[in-house]
Amino acid sequence: MNANSGGRVSTGEQTPRFAVARFARPFSVIAILAVLLGLSSCGGGGSSGQHAGGGEANLQLPALDSVSFIGGSIDGHTLLMLGLVVCLGGLAFGLLTYARLRNLPVHKSMLEVSELIYRTCQTYLAKQLRFLAVLWVFIAAVVFVYYYFLVDFPIGRVAIILLFSLIGMLGSAFIAWFGIRVNTFANSRTSFAALRGKPYPAHAIPMNAGMSVGMVLISVELFMMLFIMLFLPAELAGVCFIGFAIGESLGASALRIAGGIFTKIADIGSDLMKIVFKIKEDDARNPGVIADCVGDNAGDSVGPSADGFETYGVTGVALVTFILLGVHDTHTQVQLLVWVFFIRVVMVIGSFISYSINSMITRVRYEHAAAMDFERPLSHLVWLTSVTCMALTFATSALLIGDLPDGLWWKLSVIVSCGTLAGALIPELVKAFTSTKSRHVREVVVSSQQGGPSLNILSGITSGNYSAYWIGLAIVVLMSIGAGISTLGLGSLMIAPAIFAFGLVAFGFLGMGPVTIAVDSYGPVTDNAQSVYELSTIEEIPGVGAEIERHFGFEPQWEKAKRLLEENDGAGNTFKATAKPVLIGTAVVGATTMIFSIIMTLTDRDPFGPLGMNLSLLNPALLLGLITGGAIIYWFSGASTQAVITGSYRAVEFIKANIRLDGMTRASVRDSRKVVEICTKYAQEGMLNIFLGIFFATLGFAFVDEWFFIGYLISIAIFGLYQAIYMANAGGAWDNAKKLVEVDLNAKGTDLHDAAIIGDTVGDPFKDTSSVSLNPIIKFSTLFGLLAVELAVSVRASSPGLVLAGALIFIALAFFFVYRSFYGMRIGFSLAEVQRELDDPDGAPAITASDPDDQVVDGHQADRKDAPNHDDGLNHETHQSRCAPANV
Repeated sequence: MNANSGGRVSTGEQTPRFAVARFARPFSVIAILAVLLGLSSCGGGGSSGQHAGGGEANLQLPALDSVSFIGGSIDGHTLLMLGLVVCLGGLAFGLLTYARLRNLPVHKSMLEVSELIYRTCQTYLAKQLRFLAVLWVFIAAVVFVYYYFLVDFPIGRVAIILLFSLIGMLGSAFIAWFGIRVNTFANSRTSFAALRGKPYPAHAIPMNAGMSVGMVLISVELFMMLFIMLFLPAELAGVCFIGFAIGESLGASALRIAGGIFTKIADIGSDLMKIVFKIKEDDARNPGVIADCVGDNAGDSVGPSADGFETYGVTGVALVTFILLGVHDTHTQVQLLVWVFFIRVVMVIGSFISYSINSMITRVRYEHAAAMDFERPLSHLVWLTSVTCMALTFATSALLIGDLPDGLWWKLSVIVSCGTLAGALIPELVKAFTSTKSRHVREVVVSSQQGGPSLNILSGITSGNYSAYWIGLAIVVLMSIGAGISTLGLGSLMIAPAIFAFGLVAFGFLGMGPVTIAVDSYGPVTDNAQSVYELSTIEEIPGVGAEIERHFGFEPQWEKAKRLLEENDGAGNTFKATAKPVLIGTAVVGATTMIFSIIMTLTDRDPFGPLGMNLSLLNPALLLGLITGGAIIYWFSGASTQAVITGSYRAVEFIKANIRLDGMTRASVRDSRKVVEICTKYAQEGMLNIFLGIFFATLGFAFVDEWFFIGYLISIAIFGLYQAIYMANAGGAWDNAKKLVEVDLNAKGTDLHDAAIIGDTVGDPFKDTSSVSLNPIIKFSTLFGLLAVELAVSVRASSPGLVLAGALIFIALAFFFVYRSFYGMRIGFSLAEVQRELDDPDGAPAITASDPDDQVVDGHQADRKDAPNHDDGLNHETHQSRCAPANV
C-alpha cells in the first residue's frame, strides 16, 4: 500500500521552467557573447600593446636558477625539483591509504549499498563534467578574445593558456572523483567496524580516508604549480598560472554550487519524511535516502575537495602575481618565490608527520577503550599540525632567506604563522557555536522545548550572528598583526607590503592543507556510515550474528554500533563546520592580494601615484561599487536557496507519492534514482542561472568603470565573508541541535524532535549551499575580473561608446539571469491551486510524465513489478551468501 494514497500524485516532473536539457539556450547566449567580444576586439585592438605592458599578460618569471640557497649549495630551480619528489611521495601515501581502505573487511550487505552510492555519484559527476564543458566555453571565449586580439599573442600561446585552464578545471574534477571513491570505500567499512562495539575503528577509518584525500589534493595541486614554474618558458609561466587558476576556479564554482544545491534538496526531501510518516533516520523504505547519501558526497566531498583544490591554487597564484608586480628587485623575486613554494612543500611534510604522531597517540589511548570523545583526536591533530608547521616555517625561513636585510626571515615567518594559527584557532571558535558540547547549540535545544520550531530557528540565527562577530574579529586581529609586522622593513623590498602580508596570512591559512581537508572529509564518511548501516538492513538477515562471528571472528554489538555511529556523526558535523570559515577566510584574505594585482595593472604599477587617487572614497564610482557588491551577495544567497526550495518541493512531492511502507523492506533503486534525477536537474538549473548571472555581472561592471569594479570586488569579499560565516555556523548549530535531541535526549519522534528537524532543514541550505558557495564565487569574480577589467580598459581607450554599449548589454544579460534565478525556478503553483488541494486533499491532479511506467495510479506505479524481488540493482542472493566476507 502506498503510504499516502490519498495525497497529491506526482512524479516530480511538473512543468520544469528552465530545463537543463535545453542547452540550446546557453549556446545562444554564447553566440551573443561571441558577437559582443568580437566587436570589443575590433574596437580595442589598437591600444592593446600599450595597455598590456603593465598588465598580467606580461608577467614573466625570473630565472629560478639565478639565485643560490643554503650557503650557495643549491639553486632555486633544483630546490623546487625536490618539491616535486615530495609531491609524488604525498600522492603515493594517498594511493596506498586508498588501497588499504579498499581491502578492509566489510559485510556484503553494506558493501552493496556503498557501491550503489558510488555508482550513482559517478553518474552525477559525469553529468556535472558535461555541464562544466558548456560553462568553460564562456570563459574560453573571453580568454581567446583578450589574449589573441587585444594582447596579440600567437594562436599557439593562446591555445596553451586555454589548455592550462582545462587542466585546472579537470584537476578539480579529478580530486572530486577521488574524494567520492575513497569516501564510499570508507563509509561501509566504518559501519562494519562499528559492529565490534569499540569506538577506535569507527574513528580511524574515516580519519585515514580524510588524510588520503587531503594528501592527494595538496600534492596534485602543488605538483601542477611547480610544473608550471619549473618547465614552462618564463614568458608563458605567468599567464599559464592565470589560466590554470581560472580553470580550477570555474570547476570549484560549478561543483561547489551545484553540489550544495543537490545535497540539500536530497537532505530536506529525506528529512521531512521523518515528520510526515514518523519513520526513522535513513529508513531504507524512503526513496530519498540514497539521494541523501549521494548528496553527502556531492555536497560534502565533491564540493569541498574541488573548493580546497582551487583555494590552495588561487592563493599561490595571487602571491606569484604580487611578487612579480610588486617586488622591485629580480633577485628578491626569486628568493621569495622559492621560499613561498618550498614552505608549502615543507608544510606537506609537517602535516604528514603530525598525522602520524597523532595517529599513534590516538591508537595507544583508545584502541581498547569502550568509549571515546570523537572530537578530541581531531582537535589534537589540528593543533599539533599548526604548531609543527609554524616551527618548520621558522626553520625553513632561516635556512633559505636568512640573508635578507633587517631580519626579515623571522618577520615573514611570523606573518605566515598568523595564518597557520588561524587554521587552528578558527575551528575552535566554530566549535564554540556548532559543537554538540556548545552552549549555543544547547540553547537551540532548550528554546525548542517550549517554543517549538519558531524559537529553534531564532536561536540558531542568533548563534550564527555571534559566530560572525567573533570569527570576524579573530581574522581582523591576525591580519592586523601581519600588517603591523610588514611595516618593519618590508617596504624596502616591495610596494604595499601590507597587501603582501595579507597574502601570506591567506597562504598560512591553508599551509596545513592536508589536515584541513582531512578533518573536513571525516564528516561525509561518518554521515554516510550511519546511512549505510540502516540501508543494509543487516540486523534483519536471519542468522547474521553467527555468520559474522564465523567469518570475521567477533560477535556484532548492534545497539552499541548504532550509538557509536550517531556520536561519530556528531563529531563529523562539527568538523565539517570548522573547515567552512577557514576556506572562506582564505578566499577573502587572498582576494585582497589579487585585487591589488588588478590595481597595480590599472595604475601602471604606481598605486600611490595620480591614478591611485581614484581609490579614494571621495570617488563616487568606487563607493557605488562597494554598495553594488553587497547587493550581489544577497542575490546569490537567495538564488542558491531558491533552487533548493523548488528542488526540495519536487523531491518531497515525488517521495510522498511513491514511498511504500507496508510490506517493503527498502525502496526500489528505480525510485531512488528518480529522486537523484530531480536533485541533479534543479542543481544544474540553479547553477546555470547563478553562474551566468555572475559571469555577465563581472563583465558588465568591469565595462561600467574600472574603479567601480574595484569597489565591487572589495565589497563582495567583505559582505561575502560575514554572510558566509553567519549562514555556515547557524546551519551547523541547527544540525547538531538535532543530533543532541536524537542521541543525548533519545527523543526521536517527539514534538521536540520535529522542531529540531525543521530547524535543521532551514539550516541545510544555509551551511551547505549558500555559505560555502560564496568562497569560489569571490575567487572566480576576482580572477576572471582581472581579464574582464583589462578587456574593458583596452576597449575604452579607443572606443568609449562601444564600452558603454558593452556595459549595458552585459548588465542586461546579468539581470535576465537574476530574474530567471527566481521566476524561472519558482515552484509555479498559484494560491488558488493550493486552496483547491486544501479543500479536496484526496484529489489527484493530472500527471505530467514522459514515461508511462513512472505514472502513479491509486497509490501504485502502473506497469510496475511490486514484488519485493523486482530488479532494483541490488544482489538478492540468499542471506547466507550475503554474509560472506567481501573485499573490493
